[in-house]
Amino acid sequence: MLNSLDLEGRPDATRVVVAMSGGVDSSVTAALLKAEGYDVVGVTLQLYDHGAATHRKGACCAGQDIHDARAVADRIGIPHYVLDYEHRFKDTVIDRFVESYVAGETPVPCVDCNQSIKFRDLLTTARELGAAALATGHYVASRALPDGSRALYRAHEEERDQSYFLFGTTREQLDFLRFPLGDMSKARTRELARGFGLTIADKHDSQDICFVPSGHYSAMIERLKPGAAVGGDIVDLNGRVLGQHDGIIHFTVGQRKGLKIATGAPLYVVRLEAASRRVVVGPREALRTRRIKLRDVNWIGAHTIEETLSCGRLEVFVKVRSTRPPQPAWFEHTVHGFEAELYEGEDGVSPGQACVLYDAAVGQARVLGGGFIVNASAAEIVPRRTESALKVAANE
Repeated sequence: MLNSLDLEGRPDATRVVVAMSGGVDSSVTAALLKAEGYDVVGVTLQLYDHGAATHRKGACCAGQDIHDARAVADRIGIPHYVLDYEHRFKDTVIDRFVESYVAGETPVPCVDCNQSIKFRDLLTTARELGAAALATGHYVASRALPDGSRALYRAHEEERDQSYFLFGTTREQLDFLRFPLGDMSKARTRELARGFGLTIADKHDSQDICFVPSGHYSAMIERLKPGAAVGGDIVDLNGRVLGQHDGIIHFTVGQRKGLKIATGAPLYVVRLEAASRRVVVGPREALRTRRIKLRDVNWIGAHTIEETLSCGRLEVFVKVRSTRPPQPAWFEHTVHGFEAELYEGEDGVSPGQACVLYDAAVGQARVLGGGFIVNASAAEIVPRRTESALKVAANE
């Protein structure tokens, strides 16, 4: 019985393309849809020169993963295609990652990959194959609204939620995308994999950035952009020189280890000044951020962003890192652009990271959108916490 994808009422909507990475999540997605009677086509993307990452735990889309995806497709009896997206992946994801790091930012390449490769190029390919939907193994939920459009929600299992990486999904893309695992636990996914007889049932999850198999970002950046590591000063908040470094690409905001300077108290990287090649350090309290300016804001909440903010700032909940819980904030459009002001503040917020907006802090909250952080600073005036925010916090 067809039921996972909300395609009822569309009599010709039986073909579904599944993005298969070779991992357990996308494999179960394909097997589950096949078992429900959908005409499933598996597609795996070759995104980079996978030689160095083959057989390495924690890397996705590598040679072994392509082999695993093909084996799963054979097992469940669906056609499977490997598409060479290596050139466009380098242009739109890897090169952008390198430039962002050199500029002193902390980029999130998985967001770029979803925006420019999976949910743009692959989605187009799925349409060309005659599919009614593109399904992935992401832990995020998509649900139909009364007006026929779809909304994005956090996953049922909070620790598996991947909505942070999908805030850039457009309304049009949401209409075509499906996420069958959004209401499922990881344990249940592995149980299904065993039930389908998939050899990857206990395969490790991908963890690192797929195109940095060694986990050493700076080495990869120096290889792709020779001369990127230029030395400079390590200074305190007053500009006093404390030491020297061999390139800002070796540092991230919030970093404590590796500074190689002796002081009487712990120091952390507070910001990176690419133009002057300075690493600015300070005490932990200097990492606290309250006001965040955003660029490239994508809005998928109810109404338009203009209508939503027409009466002033909106109370939301934000995540500034994928591993941190949402916290109360106010979202508004000022003369400086879109900004979020965090009531409690966050430590270690860096330009280049994503700031994702939700309508609630707990449960399967709706994703309202988000943007990339341009800069972050401490707010001079902390706004009073609203009654609704207090109620939500009290229930946490």
